[in-house]
Amino acid sequence: MIDYSDLFHLGVRVPDLDAAMAELGDSLGVTWSEARDNPAQTLWTPTEGLQEIHLRYTYSADGPQHIELLQGTPGSFWDGTVHPGAHHQGVWADDVTGETDRLIEMGWTLVGAQHDPQAGNGYGMFTYLQPPGGLIIELVDRAVLPYFEQWWGAALA
Repeated sequence: MIDYSDLFHLGVRVPDLDAAMAELGDSLGVTWSEARDNPAQTLWTPTEGLQEIHLRYTYSADGPQHIELLQGTPGSFWDGTVHPGAHHQGVWADDVTGETDRLIEMGWTLVGAQHDPQAGNGYGMFTYLQPPGGLIIELVDRAVLPYFEQWWGAALA
């Protein structure tokens, strides 16, 4: 069962990562972790199938709630040029596959996953799900928490 107190980030799509970091950093007093550039982030969606998307992203270093900024390829799931702004909430999950399947059984829609679920390899380390009401929740495998803590901590050192 998901524990909503494990909410750890608000995902925000932006058209320009560097500009968004400067704008929000200055106005909100946010310290940013080093921006990451992944030219081949995998994402499966029901409409596009498995794809590789050029994704630039970062997180605010201070917590426990973080801001995640995402700059994706135009036309992609993470594209912030047409629909910038709040996109999803991220929650740690001990069992991404089990929780994803449970939410689907409850009527939620799988809108994205790290891996193609039809390939038989599971969903990967994250999934994006949407209930009929519209809020998108990203389930993130808690196993990667130490990686994030190290990344966030380096920005505060």
